[in-house]
Amino acid sequence: MKIEQIYTGCLAQGAYYIESEGEVAIVDPLREVKPYIKRAKESGATIKYIFETHFHADFVSGHVTLSKETGAPIVYGPTAKPSFDAIIAEDGQEFKLGKVTIKVLHTPGHTMESTTYLLKDENGKDHAIFSGDTLFLGDVGRPDLAQKAAHMTQEELAGTLYDSLRNKIMPLADDVIVYPAHGAGSACGKNMMKETVDTLGNQKKMNYALRADMTKEEFVKEVTDGLLPPPQYFPLNVKMNKEGYEDIDTVLERGTQSLSPDAFEVAANETGAVVLDVRNQADFAKGHVPRSIFIGLDGSFAPWVGALIADVEQPILLVAPEGREEETITRLSRVGFDGTLGYLKGGLKAWEAAGKEVDTVKSVSADELKKAIEENAPVFDVRKESEYKAEHAENAILTPLDYINDHLSEFPDKETFYIHCAGGYRSMIAASILKSRGIHNLIDVAGGFAAMKTAGIPVTDYVCPTTLK
Repeated sequence: MKIEQIYTGCLAQGAYYIESEGEVAIVDPLREVKPYIKRAKESGATIKYIFETHFHADFVSGHVTLSKETGAPIVYGPTAKPSFDAIIAEDGQEFKLGKVTIKVLHTPGHTMESTTYLLKDENGKDHAIFSGDTLFLGDVGRPDLAQKAAHMTQEELAGTLYDSLRNKIMPLADDVIVYPAHGAGSACGKNMMKETVDTLGNQKKMNYALRADMTKEEFVKEVTDGLLPPPQYFPLNVKMNKEGYEDIDTVLERGTQSLSPDAFEVAANETGAVVLDVRNQADFAKGHVPRSIFIGLDGSFAPWVGALIADVEQPILLVAPEGREEETITRLSRVGFDGTLGYLKGGLKAWEAAGKEVDTVKSVSADELKKAIEENAPVFDVRKESEYKAEHAENAILTPLDYINDHLSEFPDKETFYIHCAGGYRSMIAASILKSRGIHNLIDVAGGFAAMKTAGIPVTDYVCPTTLK
């Protein structure tokens, strides 16, 4: 028996490859499926089943394409109603995979079709669970995403999740391994650990939601407390996972069209496409296509695209580092953004050489900001509220990047103001969004809050984030 966790850091997502006696099961595959097919081929194995733990909200699964490519059936738990052919398993149903067995444990609560898959070894001993978004390490799945579909309140879903955990998962042995669908950084939970694999026994000790003496009322209160609104693209990803989507090869073929500066400009004007610049933030600051949005590839790229562009049907034109165009289109497709129309051939150098207008973002050091603060210059902090509450520059105003469009009226009309995040990635995204809205009187702080502290800028007393509610 082989188990491989295929972890994608950008999405904080874990897919799983399970092999026994030449037969393979894939759990929660990513959109691009060639790596799974290649892995099975190298082992001389056949993909027999594709298990989906639920209709994912934060990424588009590869289940439809993988089934089409391999002929393997897609398996969902009870109550799932996809628009395509799939095995809708019963609670307790077992699937043989070589010498091992995969048992269906229906664990509703995150969503009503949510299912945990229990892997039993060749001796019938419980070995591991693939818990999807039902159980994370340090947390459980948020119970507010499926309210509309389930015709239930988040409190009712949380109560259902409590029962699922107590009746289906907690009775399992402490040495059972937990393989969750997500880790720290995912918007599907609040308090996940940075580790991606653990034992159930340790989770019973560490995970607040698995406390043995916890009442259902306490669980509901703690699980629903402090939930931020989910990203707008979540329901759109659920729809794609439930109804199907274009093959990724088609998406790549369309998206990898190289466009001259003139053709790029015409496409932007005629289609209403967002010009998405995915280079490094320092390069974007030095020069970029006017009104383009920066979201760098070398950060939490896909989640920020989903949170800030939101509409998966939005046409996109790319300014990308040379050689990384296909990677960008693939990563966009993972969160359902299939509308890439092409990329700027030759990048910004070609744009400038064609005599096109170029915009910049002024950036200063933390030492320069310190002088500006002494002259009462306004400072805006675009980190998350939890980061701000834990520690922030005195008199800095919180305008979280996630909801920056809700804060546009708070930025000065004419007075120069400064924006920062933790290290510089998010503040450059914020700068690009503000400039695209016609707000140009801003200056980015290079190095963000970390550099500001080093420069001796006065900050509030530190409060441990785990104590904040």
